[in-house]
Amino acid sequence: MRQRIFVDGIAFWSPQLPSWEHARAACNGDYRPPTTAAARPTPTLLAPTERRRAPDSVAVALEVAARACEQAELDPATLCSVFASTHGDLAVTDSVCETLAKTPLLTSPTKFHNSVHNAAAGYWTIGVQCLRPYTAVSAWHYTFAAALLEAATQAVVQQEPILYVAYDIAARGPLGTMAQSAGLLGTALVLAPGPSNTTIAQLDWFTRHNAALTATASDSPLTPILAGNAMHGCLPLLEALAAGSHRNLSLAVSAQLELALELRPHNGENTQTP
Repeated sequence: MRQRIFVDGIAFWSPQLPSWEHARAACNGDYRPPTTAAARPTPTLLAPTERRRAPDSVAVALEVAARACEQAELDPATLCSVFASTHGDLAVTDSVCETLAKTPLLTSPTKFHNSVHNAAAGYWTIGVQCLRPYTAVSAWHYTFAAALLEAATQAVVQQEPILYVAYDIAARGPLGTMAQSAGLLGTALVLAPGPSNTTIAQLDWFTRHNAALTATASDSPLTPILAGNAMHGCLPLLEALAAGSHRNLSLAVSAQLELALELRPHNGENTQTP
């Protein structure tokens, strides 16, 4: 059964493309590296002490979450959210594992609580004083699409906007041989059951079985810049949103299930649920 949602806000951050405006330009063939590239964003919603303690995964997740909510003109404290990461914070996990192997009595409580998969969601809800539920998703190579399906389903079932945040960082140490990822990437969408004055695009979606699916990077202009990151599954949808034209695409949710999407730029018409 086809369902319909609307994209009311979008954000993106990587060191090479530190905003959605940079990413959109690159998708459309106008890639201009920033003159001063920051190693990570600076999420202003955290107090300075918390900001310094927060790992890269939290910093990029909070940055894109805040920007997407701003674009959607919604109070982040009112939104349920879905946070997705393929591996969580591999840098922190590698550090904790190394300490446990060599000097276990010196394990840092701060690093331990930053190693859990829902750390970014926890920082977010505390930072914006949000008491709404959140969901943390990991689905290996299929993480972006699986979590997008979760967020879209929540928007339809709950009939309210949902914040969707997806991010991954670079792998380190022995874990990097198994859980490969390079660079820092974060993106966020605000998905709504109906259109608003900030709506960017309309997404009709449904799931279908496909026994020959693989989760691979797209051939978008962003691929050479960002394909090494474990969250590269976001690139086909970001390219479609940047193009601002009618697109059909499929994202692998698992080895045998795909999320079929029909994207149209929002023009205020044809907004009834199909």
